Amino acid sequence: MAEILRIDRELISGFEPQRPEIGHKNTFGTVLICAGSEYMTGAAVMAAGSALRSGAGLVKVFSDEKTLDAIRFNEPCALLEARPDETSGLLRKASALLKNADSALLGPGMPGDYKDMEALTALFIEKSEHLVLDAGAFTDKADVLARFKERLRARSVPAVITPHPGEFARLTGLSKSEVAEKGAEAASSFSAENNAVVVLKGSSTVIAVPDGRIFINEAPNSGLAKGGSGDVLAGLTAGLLAQGMEPYRAACSAVYIHSEAGKAALEDIGARAMLPTDNINYLPEGYLNAGWR
Repeated sequence: MAEILRIDRELISGFEPQRPEIGHKNTFGTVLICAGSEYMTGAAVMAAGSALRSGAGLVKVFSDEKTLDAIRFNEPCALLEARPDETSGLLRKASALLKNADSALLGPGMPGDYKDMEALTALFIEKSEHLVLDAGAFTDKADVLARFKERLRARSVPAVITPHPGEFARLTGLSKSEVAEKGAEAASSFSAENNAVVVLKGSSTVIAVPDGRIFINEAPNSGLAKGGSGDVLAGLTAGLLAQGMEPYRAACSAVYIHSEAGKAALEDIGARAMLPTDNINYLPEGYLNAGWR
């Protein structure tokens, strides 16, 4: 029987990565974010914003020109790299960028039918030691999904995947109602079978670890039930990974801190009016409530 643990301040306070006062930007890691597309530029903006607020030393966004324009305007602290349109150039540049990244995030705001999505996902899974996969990285095409799972299983360090229930249904072949009913059990099975830390997002977020442990964050907040919340969470997770955290610790910490930031935003702004971008601004309260400095 799986061990089920509650995510709380006592657990997360012990996960804080070290932050030496004499450190410099390279001490705290580089995050590579491959996200965004012409009509979903905001996903990359939000992922970059939370990664920048994670404590990581550098955040680099690898995207199309329209998305990079949005990053320039909204997150001037991020570094920018243009995604080539031609496949060989895209993969060559991505491979070079991954060599200099301590963690990577792939998928927010990228359509699943992006022409080079499978090749890009395969490269990130193979080349990135610390990896978060989200949104566009998930598929329901049987042959592509089989190769996706095979690549996850071959990794030495488990990737973190952050699906919402609909995306997890695609990954598992379950219906949405089955995911709602068997979420923790299904996440645990997928995690163990495919060597991935599964963050199944919801009002009670489930984090399943390949060794069989299940962590649950029970903090319903309808203010977080808005498009973009997952992009903030994915960027935060990648930022914590860049600072040397173990995948399951980074995932649990990001979920808890994101949730606590959401609580602070809820108190000040209210569920109806708060936005995912507000969650980024409230991350300082999230760290404080987690016992992090």
